[in-house]
Amino acid sequence: MYSKEELRQLKIDFWQLFDKRCSVHPELKYRKRKWVLHKTKIKGVALRFDVSREDAMVILELGNKNENKRLKAYEFLERYKPVIEDGFENGLQWEFFHEREDSGAEVCRIFIRMEGVDFHRQNQWPDIYNFFIENMLKLERNFLDIRDLLQEELK
Repeated sequence: MYSKEELRQLKIDFWQLFDKRCSVHPELKYRKRKWVLHKTKIKGVALRFDVSREDAMVILELGNKNENKRLKAYEFLERYKPVIEDGFENGLQWEFFHEREDSGAEVCRIFIRMEGVDFHRQNQWPDIYNFFIENMLKLERNFLDIRDLLQEELK
């Protein structure tokens, strides 16, 4: 069991090592910015990484506080499901409603999950990093293919 300070340091170490891993990855090392993530240019739309004691996830999250806009974005993405899921052999999981544990905010999510990994086990970090990089590259690429259309839809 970790103390609060030890857990905080473990999280810092995890993300710093992930950043180093990204900086040597062939597809990422020459990019000016590694990931689009929160800078998607669309309010309330973010790409996210999440890791816990049970799983790791790569997520496209729709978190606009305006429920109508959030649901409109989700319905738009459903129409472009083949584009969003391109390259994902078993597709992605689509969640119309999710309440974020950290903030209680209501969001829609499209994600892929790696189960059976524990962020506390440092020997599993390389597998988590590989999962993050491989899947975020695909999800980001697919999202960027339709980003301008989504942005236009939400005006």
